[in-house]
Amino acid sequence: MSTTTSTEHRKDPELGSPVSAAPSSSKRLLSIDALRGFDMLLIAGGGTFLVLLEGKTGIGAIDWMANQLTHPAWNGFTFYDFIFPLFLFIAGVSLTFSLNKGKSMGLPNSTLYRKTFIRMLILILLGIVYKNSPIPFFEPSQIRLGSVLGRIGLATFVATLFYLNMDFYKRLASGLVILLLYYAALYLIPVPGYGAGDLSFEGNLVGWFDRTFLPGRLLQGTYDELGILTQIPSLCLTLFGTLAGEILGKAWLDKRKGQYLAIAGVAGIALGLLWSLHFPINKHLWTSSFILLTTGMAFLFLLVFYWIIDVWHIRKWAFFFQVIGLNSLTIYFAYSFIDFGYTSRKLFSGLYAPLPEDWYPVFQAFGAFLLVWVFLYLLYRLKIFVKV
Repeated sequence: MSTTTSTEHRKDPELGSPVSAAPSSSKRLLSIDALRGFDMLLIAGGGTFLVLLEGKTGIGAIDWMANQLTHPAWNGFTFYDFIFPLFLFIAGVSLTFSLNKGKSMGLPNSTLYRKTFIRMLILILLGIVYKNSPIPFFEPSQIRLGSVLGRIGLATFVATLFYLNMDFYKRLASGLVILLLYYAALYLIPVPGYGAGDLSFEGNLVGWFDRTFLPGRLLQGTYDELGILTQIPSLCLTLFGTLAGEILGKAWLDKRKGQYLAIAGVAGIALGLLWSLHFPINKHLWTSSFILLTTGMAFLFLLVFYWIIDVWHIRKWAFFFQVIGLNSLTIYFAYSFIDFGYTSRKLFSGLYAPLPEDWYPVFQAFGAFLLVWVFLYLLYRLKIFVKV
C-alpha cells in the first residue's frame, strides 16, 4: 500500500475526523517501507543464522540475541514475539494512507470495503497454501486454516470498517473495549472439564473454542494460536496502527507527531506490563497485556524509524530494509518455496569448508539470507513489486 507524508482535513486539524482528505504530497514515507522490511526479514526467517550462532562464539551478546529469536514455551516474552504483532501494526499504518488516497480519488466507502474484502479472501487463500504445502487435498482434516496472511487480511478488513466510520478517539476506545472483553471472556467463561479462568495450555478457552468450532489441523494439537478467538485481540494491533498512521498523516510539525507517538508507545508498554500482573503476557493466547505491550513497542519503533529516516533524512542504512519492505509478500513466499539453502551450499560451501563442521549451517543460512536479498534487489531494479 502506498504511503505519503501529509494530509489536509475535511473537518479540523485535530484527531477528530473519521477520514482524512487527500494527501497533499505524493512523497512516500520511506520509514514505513524500511520498518516493514526489517520486520518481514525476521518473519520470513532471515534471523536463522543468528539462532544457529548460539553457543558457538563464546560471546554473551550473540547468545542473548539468539535466545531472543525463539518463542517462550508459554507465558513470557522475547523479541521474536514482537515480530508478527509489529507487522499487523504496520498494516494499520499503511492502511490509513491507502484509504485516504482512495477517498481523494472519489471512491465511495462501498468500493473501499469491497477492495479490502477481496484482498482479505485472497490473503486467506494464500495463507492456506503457505501453511499446508503440499496441500493434502484428499485429507481435509489435515489442512490448517489459521495463517499469518489470513490474520493480516482479516485484521485489515475490520480496521477498514472502523477507520471509515469512526474518528481517532472512538477507534482507540473500541480497541480498548475489545481487549477488556477478551480479558473477561478468558477469565469468566467456563471451559468444560477445567472451569473458568484457566489459562494453562490444556484448559484455556481459546483451545476449547478451536477444538469445538475450527475444522482441520490445529497447530498445537489442542488449539491453534492463529485460530478463531485470538483473531479478536490481534486485530486491535491493526486498529491501533491506524491511529499511528493518522498521526503521521497530519499536517503537523514533526516534533508534535513525535510527541504523540512517544506518549502512545510509553503508555502502551506501561499499561501492558501493569495488566500482565493479572493477565500474563502470552503470545500463544494473544492476551490483552501482550497486545498493549507490543502496540507500545510498535509505536516506539515507528517513531525511531520515522525520525531517523524521514525527519533527519539519514537514509542510506535503510535501503537494505526498504528493498525487502517493498516486496514483503515475495520474501515471505520465496523463503518457503525456493531452496535458497541448497543454492547457498552449492555456491559458498567451498569458502567455509576449512572451518569446523558445526559452523556449516551458520554460513549456509547466512548465504541463503544474502541470496534472498539479491533476488529482491533485482526485482527492485526491475520495478517488480508483488502486492495484493
